[in-house]
Amino acid sequence: MGLIKKKTAARGTEGGSKWVCDSCSVDITSTVRIKCDVCPDYDLCVPCFAEGKKTKDHEPQSHPFKVIEQHSIPIYTEDWGADEELALIEGAETYGLGSWADIADHIGGYRYKDEVRDHYINTYVKSSNFPLPERSALNDTRLSDDVPREEFQARKKRRIEQRKEAAKTASPGAPKQKPTASQPACHEVAGFMPGRLEFETEYFNEAEEAVQHMQFEPGDGINPRTGEIEPEMELKLKIMEIYNSRLTQRVERKKIIFEHELLEYKRNQAVDKKRSKEEKELYNRVKPFARMMTHKDFEEFYDGLAYELNLRQAISQLQEWRKGGIDDLAAGEKYEKEKEARQARGITISQFDRLASTGLRKPVPPPEQPSLASMLVGPELPAKYQPGATGLHTPPGSESPTSKPTSEKVEFVIPAIPGCTSLDLNDENASDRHLLPPAEMKLCSTLRIFPKPYMMIKAKIIQAATINGGTLKKKQVREICNLENTKGNRLYEFFVQAGWIAKGTQT
Repeated sequence: MGLIKKKTAARGTEGGSKWVCDSCSVDITSTVRIKCDVCPDYDLCVPCFAEGKKTKDHEPQSHPFKVIEQHSIPIYTEDWGADEELALIEGAETYGLGSWADIADHIGGYRYKDEVRDHYINTYVKSSNFPLPERSALNDTRLSDDVPREEFQARKKRRIEQRKEAAKTASPGAPKQKPTASQPACHEVAGFMPGRLEFETEYFNEAEEAVQHMQFEPGDGINPRTGEIEPEMELKLKIMEIYNSRLTQRVERKKIIFEHELLEYKRNQAVDKKRSKEEKELYNRVKPFARMMTHKDFEEFYDGLAYELNLRQAISQLQEWRKGGIDDLAAGEKYEKEKEARQARGITISQFDRLASTGLRKPVPPPEQPSLASMLVGPELPAKYQPGATGLHTPPGSESPTSKPTSEKVEFVIPAIPGCTSLDLNDENASDRHLLPPAEMKLCSTLRIFPKPYMMIKAKIIQAATINGGTLKKKQVREICNLENTKGNRLYEFFVQAGWIAKGTQT
């Protein structure tokens, strides 16, 4: 049984090594013991040794032995015994210098890791007789003479009891954290091994396959008669050159990752969430420049471009406000909020159906959800947005706030386009024609436009009219629909007649 390593649940407890008699199992840690030189880890107490007891393969008649005493006397410092000095050296040899917590557990006696470290540095490292301690001479017994064994052991016992009581009343420490290992699961970036600073899948991960079976022997590849390099050796050298170039590229990419702190994924994600959509697009466009810049230079470069982008957006916003007649910040903020609300509602197919269900008459939206056109030309608008204040004109046949309502409106006749025959819309070529009212179906047939493209053109025109204050010019409509001039003019006249847009001032 011999030597037993006491396993402790926490650092800084009693710990240390414990010796037990292999015959009677009595604790002989703090007394004299008999150690066999032949049997490994075989110890006996003095009574068992005197009676000649034996176990296992031990032969007390023939096996040599040593008498091990408890060297609990100071030799280098007043508060460290010779047995603790020996355990300190054994622990440093077993666990390595720097593993002070493990060495303190090996020594036992409630020694703390900081206490062990300081004692080793002050006694051994800072000694004038380095690597030996100050009192390393064999005849130097000053400490053992000044501090008797009984007094030293009494001090040691009091120290152990005090620290044991302090350990019982101490608050529980912080839970142990999982140590960083070389496994990919230990890092926030999947596939990265922080202990090895490598990735599970490297750049050109199959580069080693070309050279894994390649061998080079001394004298190979040279023709003994001509002294020239053989073609096979030239091929091997070329493959090695390609392999080295790939390794260089791998190192360069890894260097960029480390320099630009790309492994800080969570922190980078938090910063990216604070950017606007335009700033994110700008950042993605300038990423290639990071390969030729340091991290600090790249951040300054991007910050300058982002500042320029914000200035351009601010200028564009101010120009839009000026075009709408807004001359103060309060009105501008109100305009932006209403603009966001309009964009959030969007223009859906159901709105087209509702607008088209009334035929050629001007649509009358419900009070809870007014249409985009009526919001821009309705009588409840401020004076500066009323028709006539900004060049708006009431569409033909539409009702003004003071005019008497008319019961019917003259149907808009779509003139035929010379040289262009009408398109026959049926279930085979236009299965979605049921989405349009008869007047718009007639318009699509005359202009030879299928229903789906027409609805997309219609949505773009109404959206542009909303942004432009409800008015558009013929030229603007032609640019939006990207059709022939004649077809664009017909669409413009039809939308004006329907009351969806108002005529802009022609220049």
